[in-house]
Amino acid sequence: MNIGSALGRNARIIPDQVAIYFQDKTYTYEQLNQIVNRLAHGLISLGIKKGDKICLLMKNSEYVPIALFAALKIGAVVVPINVRLTIGEIAYIVDHSDATLIFYDDEFEDLIEQARSSKVVHCIAIHQATVNGHLSLDVVLVENKSDPDIVVEQQDYSHILYTSGTTGKPKGALFDHYGSVMYILNSLGLKGENPEYRIIHFMPFYHGAGFSALYKHIFIGQTIVIQQNFNPVEVLKAIESYKIDYILAVPTMYNMILQVPNMEQYDLTSLKTVAYGGSSMPSELLRKCMKRFNTAQFVNRYGLTEGGPGGIALYPEDHKDKFGASGKARFLIEARVVDKLGNDIAPGKVGELLLRGEMVMKGYYKNPEATADAIRDGWLYTGDMCTIDSDRFITLVDRKKDMVISGGANVYSVEVEDVLYSFEGVLEAAVIGLPDEKWGETVTAIIVPKPGSSIDTEKLIDFCRDNLAGYKIPRKIFIADELPKNATGKTLKYKLRDNYLNKDSVNLINL
Repeated sequence: MNIGSALGRNARIIPDQVAIYFQDKTYTYEQLNQIVNRLAHGLISLGIKKGDKICLLMKNSEYVPIALFAALKIGAVVVPINVRLTIGEIAYIVDHSDATLIFYDDEFEDLIEQARSSKVVHCIAIHQATVNGHLSLDVVLVENKSDPDIVVEQQDYSHILYTSGTTGKPKGALFDHYGSVMYILNSLGLKGENPEYRIIHFMPFYHGAGFSALYKHIFIGQTIVIQQNFNPVEVLKAIESYKIDYILAVPTMYNMILQVPNMEQYDLTSLKTVAYGGSSMPSELLRKCMKRFNTAQFVNRYGLTEGGPGGIALYPEDHKDKFGASGKARFLIEARVVDKLGNDIAPGKVGELLLRGEMVMKGYYKNPEATADAIRDGWLYTGDMCTIDSDRFITLVDRKKDMVISGGANVYSVEVEDVLYSFEGVLEAAVIGLPDEKWGETVTAIIVPKPGSSIDTEKLIDFCRDNLAGYKIPRKIFIADELPKNATGKTLKYKLRDNYLNKDSVNLINL
């Protein structure tokens, strides 16, 4: 079984069901399969072969799944690229991935011409190519609407997802069709993956979570309402008008939705599952979401790119007794939390989360050293620091690289941020460690106030004293207009460390 074959199957079984809504366009599964096959045959006519790498530099639209499934049906390997990267970063991924073809939105035409490597044979603009030698999508489409006669085995590679290059060059997590199908089965073990559901999709398709969700939804046969960008008002409108059943967003996005002044005026009663993930959800924010969405059907979905992105989950019924936890290992996944020696930790201790399952990446493309470091004895070392209780529920406390070590004591940013979020007037908060001659690192908080609010830092420190041990209280506090984030809304703490390294804070607390 392979990912691409699922579209043809759905076209035969549910031909008239809507697969995609995007702006004013609608595609049934039969219509989607036909244009995908036309493109697949067009790629074959260009000389694209099984195993060739195809890059996608595209914003969310119906053309991403069209290009994706056309490539998968002929056994090509898809490489989505973050459209927010610099020319140098894009050029590195194009060259490192050995791409022979690039699909791109028209606005990136000049960028593609600068970033392409000598290995790239064809560049295809989604609408109208103007650079000499580039092709327009319409020219590539042929009339043949039948499934390509190419055998794609489950062990064939399907895609490469390049991770953030915050500690060096980006690494390409490599996946095969079998692992990708196992991820889909893993997701079917979660609540909220009913094939009849309507899904709103605003997570960027070039991101691991958005990309995997895209092929999963089409594989299952669900209806996807695609939004090109995240806009909280447009999300609320779409939920109401399309009667959305399922939504997945990161905590920052939910926080922005809560700021919509007339949120209660939108009819959100169609929602059956509200999923969150990508980063830790502050408990206070989760409580506010449950109240404003007027439902307890929340699912915490933890995962990471290298994990497929399978991981652990906290179901709605678990939120009652395990509120704030990340969850248990999901279907077809094994999880452990270990100490520095690789031994399982006792309940209440902190260790690193390890995952094992068929959906975990095969390794990093052309990087055996990094692969050997990440996957040991079949276990993926996630770099996430967690606790585990006697019931085997796991709670994320920090990324290993984001943990603050002050005076020899470990301070987990998630715990401090949870307290900061519950203080009146705080819209967003991030905790980092900055170098300190005495303590090694200083616990530092960057606060974004709610619109129209100001933060009394002395009262904030008093609040922290009442809720945190002394060594966990932020000694430096900065007030900011916003926090730097990636495409999915995850706070970029490495940028905060760079930005505030030599700045004077509002407060310097002596404790």
